[in-house]
Amino acid sequence: MRGWRFRGALLVTAAAAILGLLPAASWASDDGQERIVGGHSVDEGTYPWMVRLSVGCGGSLVAPQIVLTAGHCVKRSGADTSIGITAGSVDLQSADAKTVRSRYIHRAPGYTDASKGDDWALILLDQPLNLQTLALAQDGTYDEGRFTVMGWGSTREGSLTQQRRLRSVDVDFVSDASCGRKYGRLGLEIVDSDMICAARNGKDSCQGDSGGPMVRLDATGSWLQIGIVSWGYGCARKNYPGVYGQVSTFAPDIAAGVTALQNRLA
Repeated sequence: MRGWRFRGALLVTAAAAILGLLPAASWASDDGQERIVGGHSVDEGTYPWMVRLSVGCGGSLVAPQIVLTAGHCVKRSGADTSIGITAGSVDLQSADAKTVRSRYIHRAPGYTDASKGDDWALILLDQPLNLQTLALAQDGTYDEGRFTVMGWGSTREGSLTQQRRLRSVDVDFVSDASCGRKYGRLGLEIVDSDMICAARNGKDSCQGDSGGPMVRLDATGSWLQIGIVSWGYGCARKNYPGVYGQVSTFAPDIAAGVTALQNRLA
C-alpha cells in the first residue's frame, strides 16, 4: 500500500519505519499561488507563535523557551542541539526572522510511531523568544467545528518543494467514527482517544507540515491549539482526512513536560 504518509516523512507501507524527515529541499517562489494544499498566504504577525524546525517540521511556541511539535519530528528524549528553530516571521528568509537552537527534547513517553498515538514532543530552546505563545486546549469543548492549519510544507502530494512563506488552510472536523471507517479500508486504525481528524474538499496539510498546530478561536476570540499535524493517506485525497494529535487528550502530560523542561532552567 503506497501513499500513507507522516506529514514529515514518506512511508512505503503502513508497517514501514520512517525513511527520513523532509528538509527544505528547495524554496517555491512567492507567486501568490495556493500553498499547504488549497491554502493561502499568511499576513505577517497573524500567527506569531508559529515556528519552523530545520528537520522539515513545524511547531508552536507554548512557552517563551518551549516549542510543541510532533513526536515523529524528533529522534528521542534527551539533550539535543541539532535542531534549528526559525520564528518571528512568515518569511523564513526575512531579516526579522529569529533563529535559535534546541537544547533538550522531551518526547511523549508512550510514543512509538504516529500511527499508534502519543505523537507529540516538546523542545527546550537555547534561549527564550520574545513572541506571543499559543494556548492549548484543556478539554474537548472546542474539538469540533472548523479549524485552521498552517505550515511551510509541500503544496501537493509527493512534492519535495517546501515554501519560503507561511500558508494556512481551513479544514472541518471529521468524527472519529467516520474517520475510522475511512482508514479501516486501508487496514489502519484511528486511536480515538489520541487522534482528531479534519478535512475539507481539496484542502489539507501535507509533507513538511508535521508538528504544526491545528487551531481555532475560543469564546474570547483567542487562538487555541486543538491538534498537532501528524499523518494521513496522501494529501487532500478524497475520503481520507488529515489525522492530528488531539491536544486536549495530552494536555496534562504536556503541562508536566513543560514544567520538567522549565525546571532545567532553574
